This record gives sequence, C-alpha cells and structure tokens, in this order.
Amino acid sequence: MLKNFSFGKNKVVNNKKFVSAVIVCAGNSTRMGLGKSKQFIELLGKPAVYYTIKAFEESLSVNEVVIVCRECDRADFENIINNYNFSNFSKVKAVVSGGETRSQSVANGINATDKKSTHLAIHDGARCLITVAEIEKSVLMGISTGAAALGVAVKDTIKIVNTDNTIKETPDRSTLRAIQTPQVFDKEKYLEFLSEAKESAVDFTDDCKLFEYFGQTVTVVDGLYTNIKLTTRDDILMAEKILESRF
Repeated sequence: MLKNFSFGKNKVVNNKKFVSAVIVCAGNSTRMGLGKSKQFIELLGKPAVYYTIKAFEESLSVNEVVIVCRECDRADFENIINNYNFSNFSKVKAVVSGGETRSQSVANGINATDKKSTHLAIHDGARCLITVAEIEKSVLMGISTGAAALGVAVKDTIKIVNTDNTIKETPDRSTLRAIQTPQVFDKEKYLEFLSEAKESAVDFTDDCKLFEYFGQTVTVVDGLYTNIKLTTRDDILMAEKILESRF
C-alpha cells in the first residue's frame, strides 16, 4: 500500500494558486521493446521515473503530484515511491490506474487531485530529464495565460508528404516548434473542455490540442533540447550522458 505523504518539506511560492502535477506513465512502451514499462529503465542506478518525480518534488511551484500508470505497474510504482519516501517524494499524493486512451488516463489523474487545485501541470513520465527551472517557467506562464507548454525550435527542415511519400510542401521552419511537457492549464477550463470533448466523442493525444480545438490560445515556453522522451533504446544512452553532465 502507498504510504501517507506530508507536504511539510517544501514551501509554496504562490499560496493563491494550487498546482497539481499529473505525471502520465500509462503507455505500453512498445517501441522500447524491453518487455517492461520504460519508466523502470535504470539510468545511473535509479529508475527513470525517479528523476521525473524528483524534478516536480523540487519545484516550488508544484503543490502535489499524482502518478497515472498501467494497473499492472501500480505496485512497482508504489514500491519506488515508498523506497524514496519522506527524504525525496513527500508531494506524491496518489498512484492511479490509467484508462484506454491518454485523455482518459489524464482524466483519472485529475480526479485524484486535491479539490483546491487551480492549475494542472500535465507531464509525460518518459520525459525524465525535465529540469526544475523548466517546470517553473511553464507553470508561471500557465498561471499567467491559462494554457502553456514547453517547446523547442525545430532544427531540421520538415516536409509534409503525400500518401506515396512524395513531398507535398515545406512549412516555414521558423514557425515550427517541437512541443514537450509539462503542459500547464487552468484546471476549471481543462475540465470544462474535457467534458465537452467527451460528449462529442473527441479524443486527443496532446493536451494542447484540447485547448486548440475549443479555440483557446496556448503559449509556448522555450524549453531545452535535453528534455527528451525515452522512446527507443538509443534514448537510454543519451539520457545517461545528459544526467552525467548535470552532476
């Protein structure tokens, strides 16, 4: 069983806003091809998700953390959290099971957040190299504008192709951003849009798209290229090199 967690260790910068981080770890990790959740891959001797949670734990803008995972992984996540409890992970409120889609998984996480929560910081658990500074920047912008996401300028020339893989057009690279997480939203607005999307049977793989669908502006905050997402085995070596450079 998950132990009870206190909020005594970390002070909160803005006591008028209550930010709940929802860390989504419910994917099947099929592209990694290791037969287990990529959240449990060891990076420098610790599971990848350790670094993810640690960054949100150390963020002064985040009040609580909810983890969403596959039901079959819940015990492993709870064991990791309990192993680092009180010395590191005092903000983790709950570990909940995900749904059939990403939006359902996020909704399950939101349902476990505190009632006084005003903003959501939704993050892909596989982005284990997120820094505290980038969390602070995105949360600050999300509180200020109601919707924000980390992103980086696209370095490569991007081509839009036809179904036969022939080039259709080349968008202006200066207008393109590779969107990362966390993505931060006003909680009340997010729930409103999520409810309307559910009634319309619309599902989104990206939380920004939910706000875009309902005509809302989302502000992109400059992120770091090191905020990579563990997707294939090549990313494991790169992630360890990035972590080593931070010590």
